Amino acid sequence: MAAQGLKPVGEIQFLGFLYPCIDQLVNHASRLRNRTQGRLSCPMVLRTPHGAGIRAPEHHSEATEAMLAHIPGLRVVIPSAPERAYGLLLAAIRDPDPVVFLEPTRIYRSVKGEIEDTGEALPLDVAFVVREGHEVIDLATLKPYDEQTILDSIGKTGRCVIVHEAARTGGFGAEIAALIAERGLLSLLAPVMRVTGYDTVIPLPRLERQYMPSVARVVAAVRTTCKFS
Repeated sequence: MAAQGLKPVGEIQFLGFLYPCIDQLVNHASRLRNRTQGRLSCPMVLRTPHGAGIRAPEHHSEATEAMLAHIPGLRVVIPSAPERAYGLLLAAIRDPDPVVFLEPTRIYRSVKGEIEDTGEALPLDVAFVVREGHEVIDLATLKPYDEQTILDSIGKTGRCVIVHEAARTGGFGAEIAALIAERGLLSLLAPVMRVTGYDTVIPLPRLERQYMPSVARVVAAVRTTCKFS
């Protein structure tokens, strides 16, 4: 369908149900442009809820965005607010290549906003500086991600705390930390800190809050970086 002029927008009920279609994403959708030397592409969007926070079983709470970001030819987008979800989804639908659009499960009902249906898309591959001065950055697109905005922030603050709920080992935060080590090391005033989930299967509801990054853990990491001068 996508290779023959249509624009399919598929939906998987939860990210943990994605695995049966990994073969099609890795071996076909993401490679079609390269395989045909640009003659064909696969302009499709795959939407799925992403992450924990709704007290559901583990397959309903996966956060494996780093696995998807590792696939060449596949764009990975995660909106964090209604207005960005609207604009980024439009951009994903208009993109000429396959996009996996991960929608944070926890904010489906907890975050609301008034959206004017203008048809205006937001740019992909561009991070959003959510808070100036203290430099809170929302990457929004993980593949490819906005390296320059991160490096500019490091140049201003000399510090970085990376937060994601995915498992720590091999998480996307490690990619950001590596970028900073390679291209922003001399601007750092403190070690890069990560606040993440743990290297376990997401626990059942009783322990879910202990698994996910909390405000207390984020504040503690920020305070640790501020002790360096």
